[in-house]
Amino acid sequence: MNIRGWRFNIYLALALALAAFCGCKTPGETNPRKLVSTLRLHLEATRDGTKGNEPVPIYRENPVMVNVQTQPFLAENYITEARVVNVMGGFALHIQFDNSGTALLEQYTTANRGRRIAVFSQFGEDLKDIRWLAAPIINRRIQDGVFTFTPDATREECEELARGLNNVSKKTHTWIDK
Repeated sequence: MNIRGWRFNIYLALALALAAFCGCKTPGETNPRKLVSTLRLHLEATRDGTKGNEPVPIYRENPVMVNVQTQPFLAENYITEARVVNVMGGFALHIQFDNSGTALLEQYTTANRGRRIAVFSQFGEDLKDIRWLAAPIINRRIQDGVFTFTPDATREECEELARGLNNVSKKTHTWIDK
């Protein structure tokens, strides 16, 4: 019997190279650098029966219907940084906007005091989580470009959302800077 050891070694080397090149991925594991999220701010509107506004459910457990403009006034492309911060009694999402986003946020919060800002987001792997996160009332002019709110989400979901928004911000602002 003639055993060809060199042939076995070639197959073993190819299998090891293929395993090292492809790697393995645990189900449910996502690459944090590829994670993306969206965040859209919609202004509360008076229900007038047109296509320009619609009622949306805010909060999952006890939904509150808020009538909002269908077109957002701010989106994730204006965000420079997103992070989860500790606040009394829990956590909140801290969103920092760029100069253009800061100007828009100041303009809308100055002109619409007493109305709500409805926050819509898509996040998670393949943007599978789609929900209205909050609808805080505008009680002051926001002139520093920082929008902080307590979302209807777990801390883990908020951290995932912030990572995705920061990835989008890096891509957006890198493209703008070039």
